[in-house]
Amino acid sequence: MHVIVGAGTIGSSVARLLAERGDQVRVITRSGGGPQHPNIERVVADAADAAVLRQLTAGAVALYNCANPPYHTWPTDWPPLAAALLTAAEASGAVLVITGNLYVYGPVDRPMTEDMPLAAPTVKGKVRIRMWQDALAAHRAGRIRVTEIRASDFIAPKNSVLEMSLPALRAGKTVRLPVPLDIPHTFTYTEDVARLMVVAAGDERAWGRPWHVPSSEPMTARELVLRAAKVAKLPEPTVRQIPKPMIRAAALFDSFTREFLEMRYQFERPFVLDSAAATATFGMRATDLDEALRASVAA
Repeated sequence: MHVIVGAGTIGSSVARLLAERGDQVRVITRSGGGPQHPNIERVVADAADAAVLRQLTAGAVALYNCANPPYHTWPTDWPPLAAALLTAAEASGAVLVITGNLYVYGPVDRPMTEDMPLAAPTVKGKVRIRMWQDALAAHRAGRIRVTEIRASDFIAPKNSVLEMSLPALRAGKTVRLPVPLDIPHTFTYTEDVARLMVVAAGDERAWGRPWHVPSSEPMTARELVLRAAKVAKLPEPTVRQIPKPMIRAAALFDSFTREFLEMRYQFERPFVLDSAAATATFGMRATDLDEALRASVAA
């Protein structure tokens, strides 16, 4: 049995991949959400409750951390949840596969590789660093087996530049984005994140280190939006940047916008992901960009 905590874009994709290949899957959320499939059991539970999670993961071969608390609650919500996942992985013997991101590196001046220092100066980056360091320490002590799959900003219908763009794209209006429009940036297709997580769970070469998800060649936010419009056969839009003072003003009233401002640096200089290690080790390559965009827009 494979156990997945979280049923967002990544958790749902992992669940479908596993179920479709014939594995039994248990998806744990507070709402009981997740894909419907004969091989998927959806369970309502608080995964931060270590005793409950330990019971629900008994006999599991792999445990996937696909949770994503609200941005503004990371410092309070992640520590107990991460600790419960470590406890469950140790008790069950399941391989722990963590959905990671690039926050841990902080501002960079070269393509990001897995061996770069974890130098994040941000609150959210430090939370993610602590999570990985605790998990890696448990791995090195022989208590668990763990890996972390790190992705850049998503190509996806949710939690992405596409999500911000699609309403205006479909309405034939100007697309307005809260980031610089013409700086190279790596975008990662969420299905590729899920594919690498499933591979890493079953391949001992993956354990004990992080991996970057194979992703499309870097492009600007403007290029991504224009490419999505072309693939979806929508009119080519005008794309404009929302002035930073307007974003700061919105942050006074909106918690997500406040937290977004902390991470905006990722779009203010080239932000490029090097995923050569995963390609060389597992033979995995990024999904064709047009295919990824077509699927995301359709969803």
